[in-house]
This record gives sequence, structure tokens and C-alpha cells, in this order.
Amino acid sequence: MVQRKPRVNFKPGKSRAALTITHPNAAGIDIGSAAHFVAVPPDRDDEPVREFASFTVDLNAIADWLQACGVDTVAMESTGVYWIPLYELLESRGFSVLLVNARHVKNVSGRKSDVLDCQWLQQLMTYGLLSGAFRPAEQVCVLRSLWRQRGMLLRSQARSVQHMQKALTQMNVQLANVISDIVGETGQKILRAIVAGERDGRVLGSMKNVRIHASVDEIAKSLQGHWRAEHLFALKQALGGFDFVGTQLAECDREIERQLQSLQAHEGEPAKGKRRGGRARNAPKFDLRTQLFKMCGVDLTRIDGIDVSTALAVISETGADMSRFPTAAHFASWLGLCPGTKITGGKAMSGRTKRCANRAAQALRLAAAALRTSQSALGAYFRRMCSRMDKPKAITAAAHKLARLIYTMLTKGEEYTDQGQDYYEERYRERVLRALSQRAAKLGMQMIPIAQPA
Repeated sequence: MVQRKPRVNFKPGKSRAALTITHPNAAGIDIGSAAHFVAVPPDRDDEPVREFASFTVDLNAIADWLQACGVDTVAMESTGVYWIPLYELLESRGFSVLLVNARHVKNVSGRKSDVLDCQWLQQLMTYGLLSGAFRPAEQVCVLRSLWRQRGMLLRSQARSVQHMQKALTQMNVQLANVISDIVGETGQKILRAIVAGERDGRVLGSMKNVRIHASVDEIAKSLQGHWRAEHLFALKQALGGFDFVGTQLAECDREIERQLQSLQAHEGEPAKGKRRGGRARNAPKFDLRTQLFKMCGVDLTRIDGIDVSTALAVISETGADMSRFPTAAHFASWLGLCPGTKITGGKAMSGRTKRCANRAAQALRLAAAALRTSQSALGAYFRRMCSRMDKPKAITAAAHKLARLIYTMLTKGEEYTDQGQDYYEERYRERVLRALSQRAAKLGMQMIPIAQPA
């Protein structure tokens, strides 16, 4: 029996490059809620690891000590939101600060302590084994905070609507069964009249809009309930909370508009075209499309499935400058929308995307799901993906394509033009025929088209 030699994957004479020190003046910081542990190179101080409290005075003391030790690069973990004040302070003092993923700096097996963590960060950073997370420019960070605040207000307003529905259900007032939205024009008039003391169903039903399909008698019938005082009080409180959040949303929209105006880098207005759908209820009330065009230089809403809210959700997380991402593949990888590469023994074990709580990716997934009924090339692509795989994977694939289109528009400054569903189907037919012809040629056969009957 002949024994086979083991396969060697590397060429003789070549070896792996040894680790070299790329950041000799690096420091590592383990972030905590009450205290931060800082480690500098051992030869810089008699006490290379120190503990500092999280007060502002102590944060300034950290910066002073790092400057005294000759540190120019700092690596820290992204622990909650506790890293933000120290990150901003060190960045303003001229340090090169890298925010690293906690999953990428797991310590070696053994004891785990804050002292060992900061030393491990310092050692990895010294040899250049850590890469910093993406963080947009300062003005974009302000826009991102405002947009996230607006999302929190919308969720709070949605809870007030749920409290209204609960109070009506407890009184057996089935208004939600005859009108589709209790916070629309008709619903708001009826609810405010009920809180004001009106109980006559026909009077309340006569407040309906002409677009409501239900008749006055049906609305009056749904409003027959038990008007208990405690449930009316709960309804009044929920309606007051809804109005209060509405005023906060209007104030937040004004701040967002002011911040967008400060980020304008282009002149002109987007081209007028066919408007896709109506204005979403939760969209800002000002002309957001024009503001985004002046910030980015292109109209992202020309892409099917992407409205002004989705475009702002993506731009507020990334900004209009894509120079931090070398290619569209890097951008899709940061979003967590690219296929995984879990390969072992030369065999692909899994291609699922990594788990990532990226708000921009979530917005793109919602936009991709809206392509289900779109009569466009992107809509045809999404429906074909749904026929090949399950729906969550198809949504991720379509969101990946949307991300690449956004990257191309922002980097090249080109407008997106939809070729239509028929164009995509014809391109797909040509690819299928080409593949079948190549397969037939390998088998020594030839494809002959059949004449279509008149």
C-alpha cells in the first residue's frame, strides 16, 4: 500500500511574516460605567495600568496622563454608551482613537479582569491587530442623534395609540372595526368629541370624512358602549400624551431641517418626476427630498422602494462621504448584508449574513420588502429571489442590491434610471439561454429555436 503525501497549501521557501510593532505609542482602555482602566506601554511609567473614575475631571486626567506618556493611539471597546464622552474628549485632544468591537478582542482563556482587558487591548493595538469601527463626521453624528430621537418619539406616540385602543375596547366601543385608523382625521374628531362629553352616536358619526365607507348608522352602532369614568379618564390621558409627543415631533423636525441645511454641499433641486405613492404620515413635514439632494448631490428617492424616510435613515448613519469604504462590497459588509464566508476544508459550510443591529440595514430591508408589488426591475428581481429562496433571504438580497445602488450614486454622482420590469425579464431570459447553449455545447448538442405560431 502506497502512502500518499499530505497536501501542502503553501509554497516552500515562504513563511508567514512575523508580527511587527506598528503602533509603539498605543494605549488600551477598558470602558466601564463607573471607572475606566487604562494601560500604556510598560516602559512609559512605573505604574503602566491605572484606574480612573468616569467623572469629567478624571477623563481630563486620562488625557493628560496619556500625553505625558507619549501616547498617540488609543484603542477602546464599545461598551454601551459609556465610551462616548471619553472618545469625544480624546479625539478633541488630538489622539487617534479606535473604537473596536468587543467580540474581536476576546481575551485568552483564563482569568478575566479589567486590568487584563486593557493590557490585552494595548498589546493588540501595538502590533496593529485591531481595526477601528466606522464613525461618521461630527455633523453627521448630530443628524444621526436627532433622527434616532425622532424614531424614539414615534414609538412613544404609537404606545399612546395603543392605550387609546385599549380604553375604547374596555368600554366596548368598536370604533376600530368601522374605520381603519382611529388617529386619522375622522378618528381624531370622534375621540376629541368623546373626551369633550359627546355621547350621541349619530352626532359622532356625522363627523366622518366622505372617504369613509362606513355609514353614519354603522359608526353610531359601533359607538354604543359603557361610558365608565375610569376608562374615559385613561382615554383622555392617552390622547393628551399623543398630542404632547406630536409637539415634540414638530420640534425635532425643525432641528433636523436646521441640521440638514448646515450639511448642504450642492446646489439645485431634484428633477421633477412621477411621484411614487403619497406622503407617509410619519415622514417629516418639510421638503426633505430637496434637503437630501442638496446634501448628497443625487436624488436617492429615484431608486424604487426608497422614500425620503429610508434615504434619511441611511444617510444619517453613514453620511454622504463614502471615502471610508473602498468598494461597494466593503459598504455592504459594514451593513451586514453581504453573504458570509464560513469555509472549512475547502467546503462552504454556511453563507448566512452576520448578525448585525445596523439601523441603516434595517431601513434597507424594509425598503426591499416594499418591492413586492413594484413593477420595476428591482421589483422583478425581488420576486425572482422569492421564487428561489425563502423570503427573509430574498429581502436581504434585495437590500444588498439597494445598498450597492446607493453607494454607486453617492460615489459617482450618477442618477438612477429604472429600466423597467420587461427589461429585467428579457435580460434574465438571455442569461438562461446563454447558459443552456453552453451546457448543450459541452454535451455535443446544439439548441434549435422553435418557430412561434402566428
